[in-house]
Amino acid sequence: AQGVAMSAALHREVPIHEYSPKKIKQSITGSGNASKEQVAAMLKQLLKFDEIPEHLDATDGLAAAVCHFFQNRSTATLESKSYTGWKAFLTDNPGRISKK
Repeated sequence: AQGVAMSAALHREVPIHEYSPKKIKQSITGSGNASKEQVAAMLKQLLKFDEIPEHLDATDGLAAAVCHFFQNRSTATLESKSYTGWKAFLTDNPGRISKK
């Protein structure tokens, strides 16, 4: 699913951004070692929703979106990477190419 989403975005020249799990957790909670429960609780407070989802994996995408919102391009770190085309992405990620 991740590859399809990335492919569709890059095909339409929509920039994609990747953040490490530690970066997302740190952005949301202040600690890169936060648990899913801590991330979900902080998102609940930040976004003022009524209850934490039963399945905490549901908050992962939301956490990534909030992390991206919090990032400022002028203070971007090496953990955040933006691509505008396949050539740039594949140059930086040769290990993600499958030759089947």
